[in-house]
Amino acid sequence: MSIRTKILIAFLAVVLLPPLLIAVSFVSIGTYQLKELSQDLGLSEEEAAVVIGQPEIMLKPSGNALHRSGRTQDIIQRIKLTAMQMMLSQLAILIATGILIIYWIHTSLLNPIRQLTEATQQIKEGNLDYEVTVPETKDELMILCENFNDMRARLKESSEVKLENETANRELISNITHDLKTPVTSIKGYAEGILDGVADTPEKLDKYVHTIYNKANDMDRLINELTFYSGIDANRIPYSFAKINLSDYFQDCTDDISMDLEAERIRLEYTNEIPSDTLVIADPVQLKKVINNIVGNSIKYMDKEDGLLSIRLKDAGDSVRIELSDNGIGISSRDLPYIFDRFYRTDSSRNSSKGGSGIGLSIVKKIVEDQGGRIWATSVQGEGTTMLIEFRKYTEPGNKDLGSTDGG
Repeated sequence: MSIRTKILIAFLAVVLLPPLLIAVSFVSIGTYQLKELSQDLGLSEEEAAVVIGQPEIMLKPSGNALHRSGRTQDIIQRIKLTAMQMMLSQLAILIATGILIIYWIHTSLLNPIRQLTEATQQIKEGNLDYEVTVPETKDELMILCENFNDMRARLKESSEVKLENETANRELISNITHDLKTPVTSIKGYAEGILDGVADTPEKLDKYVHTIYNKANDMDRLINELTFYSGIDANRIPYSFAKINLSDYFQDCTDDISMDLEAERIRLEYTNEIPSDTLVIADPVQLKKVINNIVGNSIKYMDKEDGLLSIRLKDAGDSVRIELSDNGIGISSRDLPYIFDRFYRTDSSRNSSKGGSGIGLSIVKKIVEDQGGRIWATSVQGEGTTMLIEFRKYTEPGNKDLGSTDGG
């Protein structure tokens, strides 16, 4: 029932109900008194009605039966009592009607408004857990209370997200500060060694300069990650999607990273188990960023002299699976579920000089998912880690050989 309907009902109740109830009371009381008077005086109901309507005839010395009855004063008192009862019944009806209408308006209108007022005050004071009780009536106030609760829940969620982001940003600053301090300290130390003449041989000088160069590259990588992360946070990642032949793409990719792996004395194994004409829709530049990030982590956390990195392309029905495995330090089962969270750093990385900013794998996950793929990891601590990426195959129009694009 809408509020407009309630107001209309209240108006009609005020206008029509009291007169109706008064009329009913008049008829009831009058009928009762008429019957009682006619029985007491031995009159017909018509004669009794005349007496009730015109009591002054009882005072005329007409010598009629009514006057001779000797009960004139009794009749007059009875008529006055009837009038008084009617007045009291009118007053009682008006008071009862007013109380009922006020109670109805209070329960159906004022209570929800009072709750909303209290809720707004609670929110003003920062209490976002205060929930308004939704009335059972199907009216605008019910909708208003539901919308208010929904607004409160969204506001609470937004506040929690804001708090999480602030916490994450503080953690990012702390991580970046920690990770920049290490190479800056190294650069400063080796530069002072050169200035002080400690690097007094060409071999030492070359080592010092090479170390400074590597540390500067580490700083540049951290700054690039931070810059790219700011683009992710504002949804400004530039994508240029294209049809990619994965066999050709990964052949070129392995050729590019083989030299870096060879310099780190890590052996590369590449296995292609998909048809040579398998296509996916992806951004080749951003996909290369994903591969480089994962390979970079494998190099960073390789703790074995006979290091191994395996890249395998596998057919998975409607999808293509890319597996990148290493035999490095691995990830503990406690940390594994969180490695793709922003700013998450495992204990092993945080306590080492190789610790990252904690945003690399979150960037990888964002890029993969934005291109319609999915990524997950398996790992055994001390034995190595495998990153798995799946993309749906692209089927040329009219060609059913590559599988449906609905899978994956």
